[in-house]
Amino acid sequence: MQLNSKTVTGILITTLVLGAVYYLFQRHRWLLEQMKTTPDNGCAPKFAVKDCDFHLVAPDHLVYKQPSLIQGRTDVVSVTPWLAPVVWEGTFNPLLLDSIYKPKNITIAATVFAVGKYIRFLKKFLETAEQHFFVGFKVHVYVFTDRPDEVPNVNMAAGRQLMVLSVPSSNRWQEISARRMELVQMLIEEKLQNHIDYIFCLDVDSQFHGRWGTESLGGLVAVIHPGYYRDSRSKFPYERRPSSRAYVAPEEGDFYYCGGAFGGLLEEVHQLAKTCHTNFVNDAKEGIEAAWQEESHLNRYMWINKPSKILSPEYLWQDFKPRNPEVHIIRFSGVVKNYAEIRPNV
Repeated sequence: MQLNSKTVTGILITTLVLGAVYYLFQRHRWLLEQMKTTPDNGCAPKFAVKDCDFHLVAPDHLVYKQPSLIQGRTDVVSVTPWLAPVVWEGTFNPLLLDSIYKPKNITIAATVFAVGKYIRFLKKFLETAEQHFFVGFKVHVYVFTDRPDEVPNVNMAAGRQLMVLSVPSSNRWQEISARRMELVQMLIEEKLQNHIDYIFCLDVDSQFHGRWGTESLGGLVAVIHPGYYRDSRSKFPYERRPSSRAYVAPEEGDFYYCGGAFGGLLEEVHQLAKTCHTNFVNDAKEGIEAAWQEESHLNRYMWINKPSKILSPEYLWQDFKPRNPEVHIIRFSGVVKNYAEIRPNV
């Protein structure tokens, strides 16, 4: 049987297409094998893909109060314009959330910086964290300090650990503040990426008063600053110099976020810390220091990279402020202190 030219051409084209598909398939398999076997040289941290924050499975037959669409908090906003939840007392069910996250066997890291005279706040921070911060979950607390011998001995529950990391002291509190992003980035790359799911970076001159738990988990988590949440954005203390990489224009910005409490999935916080540190260093090369150091860069970052969950001012109140009516509970707060006495250059 003789084949005409059109049939021959069709067979050739089909053969070429099938050959190309087979080549791409084999190439894809080879690349996957290379990714599995190529050692990590530290240049590009690899983060395991996890379903911690995306696939939420409740235990069968768990009994809890029925949710309502017509009853609940009406005195506060509980969702942002980009549909991120804002966590207030009365907007979540702790029993349900803990039951969802407990089977995931997650581990949460917390970082605190106890440099210079700030070491005096560490004992109360650690003791109250044992009482309120992710109780019943695996927690690793990393303390950065220039006074490791003065770290207090605090009894910690099973599954909870304290690690002390030595850092140099400084004559300027601004430098201590600015270095936090760099040290958090390095900590994630060198120690955490294989066994930590979430991380929260917290101020040591603070203490817990109430539950801080699974309701705070999210991809990128920000905390609303208690001093500005009732103000218009024009009053926010953003970095207003266009020459700085932390610049936020007067008509820009969503909320003013705390530099003393933020967190989320390890990969998200790594990207935040890396970006803020890089921008800080590049600013410094041009003789610029943002108004509130790493907090200014954090606010710039979160203006562009929207947080997936926002914690209300319950999660970092200020002890010198009277509680406003919408704040039903204070979970974490900055203690009253004399900055002139504890900061080296004030």
